[in-house]
Amino acid sequence: MELRRNRGSLVLPLVCVLGGVVLLAMPSRESALRNVVAIGVIVLGGAVLLGAVRPFRFAIGPDGLDVRRPGLRRTIPWTEVGALVLDSPPVSGDRPATPRLLLVPAPGGALGLPTTARHPIDGRPAAELLDLDQVREKPEEIAAALTRYAGDRFVDVLGRRRAAFGVEEFTVALRGYRMDRVDQLVRRGQEALAWGDAGARQAARDEIEQALAAGLPVAGRGFAVAQVDEALHGLSTALADDTSTHREPTT
Repeated sequence: MELRRNRGSLVLPLVCVLGGVVLLAMPSRESALRNVVAIGVIVLGGAVLLGAVRPFRFAIGPDGLDVRRPGLRRTIPWTEVGALVLDSPPVSGDRPATPRLLLVPAPGGALGLPTTARHPIDGRPAAELLDLDQVREKPEEIAAALTRYAGDRFVDVLGRRRAAFGVEEFTVALRGYRMDRVDQLVRRGQEALAWGDAGARQAARDEIEQALAAGLPVAGRGFAVAQVDEALHGLSTALADDTSTHREPTT
């Protein structure tokens, strides 16, 4: 399976470049500040465009991963892969995070990529291999291909969280709950249900109940209050009702 680059991400930087050119071409007596702004917009948009048109290839097959992207241009055989994880980083501020594919090198192996992330289940150092915002394929399609070819090296953490407790995408609203705090509570509860023991589930439920009782922090732009309240109450109930034994994580 070969992934296709998402060209939709080119629209905004292209508009920035064209807008900057138009600003430079407009006559004005007080043009110094305008020209500085226009040049800055052109440089920023041009840099994004340059990165977007660089050679890109990401193919998943029986022999491994064929990757052509900045910082990595090689075929990675499955023997060099310790684990692949489809995950989404925690929300930072008021911007929802996009899914990403993490790679944990096999023992003794090195890809030459910085290990800036961690395996979400066992904490092993991992490198970010692909931001799924760069490609057209949906996470479910990529997960199906990795399940087929990578076997037990692949863990669909996104899918496991949703299977443990599905949450619809929250509406972004004015004066809503702070996104990062909501994401933290939901993520902890889902993970406790997916692979945590009884202690982890109780701790996650306690944190949710305390947050609801105290009131979640509100931001100028956040997740809709009523939707979040309903989801967190449901998650708390699921954590209380789950009497299953400890789940061994699949890594």
